[in-house]
Amino acid sequence: MDQPINRVAVIGDYIPRQCGIATFTADLCESIAAHSPAITCFAVPVNDREEGYAYPPRVRFEMAERDLESYRRAANFLNITNVDVACLEHEFGLFGGPAGSYILALLRELRMPVVVTLHTVRHEPDPAQRRVMRELAEIADRLIVMSQRGRQFLREVYQVPDGKIDVIPHGIPDVAFVDPNFYKDRFRVEGKVVLLTFGLLAPNKGIEFAIEALPAIVAHYPDVVYLVLGATHPHVKRHDGETYRLMLQQLARDKGVEQHVSFHDRFVSLEELVEYIGAADIYLTPYLNRDQITSGTLAYAIGAGKAVISTPYWHAEELLADDRGLLVPFRDAPAIAARVLELLDNEADRHAMRKRAYMYGRDMVWSNVAKLYLESFQRARNEHASVPRPAGAARRLDRPLRELPALNLDHLRRLTDETGIFQHAVFSVPRYGEGYCTDDNARALIATVLLEQCGEDESRAIKGLPIQYMAFLWHAFNFKTSRFRNFMAFERHWLDDGGSNDSHGRALWALGTVLGRSEKRSLCSTASQLFELALPAILEADAPRPWAFALLGIHEYLRRYAGDRVAQTTRETLAQRLFELYRTQSAPDWLWFEPTLTYANALLPHALLLCGHFMSQPDYTAAALAALGWLADKQRGSGGWFAPIGSEGFYSRGGERARFDQQPIDAHAMISACLEAWRQTNDERWHNEAYRAFEWFLGRNDLHLSLYDPVTGGCQDGLRADRINPNQGAESTLAWLQALLELRLSEHVLENNNEAPTP
Repeated sequence: MDQPINRVAVIGDYIPRQCGIATFTADLCESIAAHSPAITCFAVPVNDREEGYAYPPRVRFEMAERDLESYRRAANFLNITNVDVACLEHEFGLFGGPAGSYILALLRELRMPVVVTLHTVRHEPDPAQRRVMRELAEIADRLIVMSQRGRQFLREVYQVPDGKIDVIPHGIPDVAFVDPNFYKDRFRVEGKVVLLTFGLLAPNKGIEFAIEALPAIVAHYPDVVYLVLGATHPHVKRHDGETYRLMLQQLARDKGVEQHVSFHDRFVSLEELVEYIGAADIYLTPYLNRDQITSGTLAYAIGAGKAVISTPYWHAEELLADDRGLLVPFRDAPAIAARVLELLDNEADRHAMRKRAYMYGRDMVWSNVAKLYLESFQRARNEHASVPRPAGAARRLDRPLRELPALNLDHLRRLTDETGIFQHAVFSVPRYGEGYCTDDNARALIATVLLEQCGEDESRAIKGLPIQYMAFLWHAFNFKTSRFRNFMAFERHWLDDGGSNDSHGRALWALGTVLGRSEKRSLCSTASQLFELALPAILEADAPRPWAFALLGIHEYLRRYAGDRVAQTTRETLAQRLFELYRTQSAPDWLWFEPTLTYANALLPHALLLCGHFMSQPDYTAAALAALGWLADKQRGSGGWFAPIGSEGFYSRGGERARFDQQPIDAHAMISACLEAWRQTNDERWHNEAYRAFEWFLGRNDLHLSLYDPVTGGCQDGLRADRINPNQGAESTLAWLQALLELRLSEHVLENNNEAPTP
């Protein structure tokens, strides 16, 4: 027995936004409500402007086009309001993200059946459009298209099973078949021959070719008037103003038909639109894009019984078949003129065409379309109940649709000589005088291991570099003290006998990463000796960051050598220290390990999160997630972007946070920690936080300036209050590279496994 449908949510956009899909969504909602009053039907629109719109009561929840998190909030709202079926009105340009991929963030979280109406089906999609369409087909319980051509494309281009597709025509108002003269006096065109084009004005409408056809038409019918009805498309107006309309007006003057063209710059109500269409003798759609699979304006004209002349875009070819209209070639003004004259010269043929169109359109009226939609919803619900789609089981959100920059290793090689990687640079030129350090060579070694994991091509690109960085660490290790020296002059003499606890911890992190991930046997053999000798000394460190660096390295090491009791015991000791620090220092208003937020802050919850998971310590995990979430909130700029704690004063409890100098190592630490939180929890919030921090490198930050330099492959050294530090040193460049590589690896796993990568 069919389960009754009580609540339907329609997702798209909504009036008063000036958009064809907004009108369609509103008409669909009202038609469903009229067809079945017992069903509650409401809308969830996406806003293309910050202030939104004055929506009618039918709208229950709003999304922001470019705010990915708002799509997740909408999903949560739909899940808790007991919606029986969600119906998405899909168009690539309607939603945020590459090819509108943000909408997938909503759909993947929904618990109810999903029906997707495809207002566009690309025959030759670009890669991003293809991926989005395949995701939609995977998520949806039913796909609705408005033409048989749409069904064909879904089967042939996207391999969608035919049984999953419903063909439902574009809805139209139910209007009477009337003589055009009945309405002409409303627009002061009584006694005129009226040609009409309506819809939002944009350069792809081809109206200039209809105007160019007018002189030939006027020569035979001097009482012709061409009505061009519609406001300029808001997006066109925002970027180009009224350039297209002004061009059309000038063209009419140039052709001497200015008195025969009337522009009605308005977005009209349905009632007015019916009257405008009613007054037309011939309806023209001289559109320029063959790939248009759906045209609401053409559907309206057919349903009103108009004589139609159109270019042969796909929907027109289907609707105007069987002598329901006439087709002309694209961009062919003489052909338009010839067809108009043909219809005006043969009144009987014109009216017969009108009748055929009107009769065909009876199946397209909204009352019938609403019935067909409800039947599709019922099929979706029955199929969903028999084979439920678990939330999050398939590929999550808009991944792997995230667009990551291309890998550029030029600056890494530029900064590296036969000794190791230089610490600093003047712009992109290595600064020899400040020499080398263990910290940076450890970071560089980690980056090369991640490159090795990315594939053969990337591994070949850094051939020899891992050995150089490992050789530096070997030389840096003081076998008498079992500690790593840190600073080396360009002349290759050490400037210290024992480096910092941070540099020791970072070296252990690098060595553990080699041992846990690399397939290079000679590299692993060297790393194994150093790791064993250096590990005990980390217990002497008295600060949390060295512990955390070491814990990351121990975790990597134990991925492959889980039975090492010394490593296990060291991890237990350091993890307990870190947790106790959090337990004693944190408070409801300060969920942190220390009284001050300083540098690479996300490193601390990252390390504790790993320990909680792999040591089966839920208290550690809970503390780490709480601290990471609190830190994410503290590191959020006024526009929602990532804004790390500045190094010019840091941020002490009860004090003022330093806004600048923001450092790349903080962005990388946040990305790495959030990716781990996402892997463990499968909570998309953390994946979004990782990308929010990554976007900081690319200009989504307090200065709206990119720190990454795609020309050199380097990353600039920090964000100051008024400018970027233009120097591209090793620390910043390696923070960028590690962040990019970690994200690439996470996306690679998603692409191949269709699920969140396991830690």
